[in-house]
Amino acid sequence: MKQVIMRYCIGVILLNMLMTGPEHSGCFAQSPSKIIEDFKPSSVNQAGKEYPQVNSEGRVRTQISAPEAKKVQLDIGAVKYDLVKDENGVWTGESAPQDVGFHYYQLNIDGASVPDPGSLYFFGAGRWGSGIEIPSEDQDFFALKDVPHGELREAQYFSKSSNTIRRAYIYTPPGYDKDHSKRYPVLYLQHGMGENETGWGNQGHANFILDNLIAEGKAVPFIIVMENSSVKFDRSRTPRAEGFDFAGEFKKVLLTDLIPYVEANYRVMGDQEHRAMAGLSMGGMQTRLITLANPDVFSQVGMFSGGSISMDDVKNAPDFKKNVKLLFISYGSRELEKPRGGFGGDPKVNTEALKEAGMNTHFYVSPQTAHEWHSWRRSLYQFAQLVFKN
Repeated sequence: MKQVIMRYCIGVILLNMLMTGPEHSGCFAQSPSKIIEDFKPSSVNQAGKEYPQVNSEGRVRTQISAPEAKKVQLDIGAVKYDLVKDENGVWTGESAPQDVGFHYYQLNIDGASVPDPGSLYFFGAGRWGSGIEIPSEDQDFFALKDVPHGELREAQYFSKSSNTIRRAYIYTPPGYDKDHSKRYPVLYLQHGMGENETGWGNQGHANFILDNLIAEGKAVPFIIVMENSSVKFDRSRTPRAEGFDFAGEFKKVLLTDLIPYVEANYRVMGDQEHRAMAGLSMGGMQTRLITLANPDVFSQVGMFSGGSISMDDVKNAPDFKKNVKLLFISYGSRELEKPRGGFGGDPKVNTEALKEAGMNTHFYVSPQTAHEWHSWRRSLYQFAQLVFKN
């Protein structure tokens, strides 16, 4: 029964990701076992808020005062859990155990879905909402530590192709403002469907991942550029719809406006050898389309839960094999247990075939995670140790 529920939940999560946004979360049947009462406030709560809380099992407990409400539920991982009201009108309840890492969630009060007033807010599923962190044994790699830190800068620039002023977040590594003679490689890093340019900083902690790797001598210092790739996005069609070029408008912004802006205003090495593109989910699919069509622009490619590149793809884009020096493909292990169709075959088989054909490819699997941010944090951690080193 548990396996049936797991398969159903994974299907719902993937459908939500394609149609409405990445509602990334673990999903389990409600456990009949006794709940361990060692709940602690979440690490991403608003200052001074006791709820939501997480226990050692990975259960999420929420609490809200709503005396006039008739029904309140916690909605997480494509499952709704009923909360119980006490004599003071305070509703409390908890979920089944969730996978480690970051999860979006919301409260449902008499049919209305609203953010939890106790949590910080994150942009996902096309709106600002609540998020929670389930502690993991390996969370040290994105922790805030006493090491030299780079800066996550907010930049506004004019895009001729879209005739708008756009916003990008740009990570500059430690020491960027001290040595004005030094130039850096640059990674253009994209989010998933329903998310935006804040995702890799807020949910992904990309800046802390790089700070820690650079401090340990495991990564070459480089700049990261994060932009909103949902440009003129037709949400009525899925990325797999026939003839749907969901990367086309962002490709114009990227190549015509964003790259020239970055290279004119930041000390980057403005050549193909020192330029990379990567992304998660939809951002990975966009990375695939853009880099296959423009192998003279990017030499390093990373796709996290966003399909793969096959031998046929390379045959149709012969300069890709010649020009691309690193191809990194990754997935969460739970994604591979029930892979989605329509993305050009088995990603591991495709990646190994390209390696046998002479390309520098890497295939990484995040253990015990699904289509969720912890898979992609781990993926960036692995990718960052390989990029710009060949």
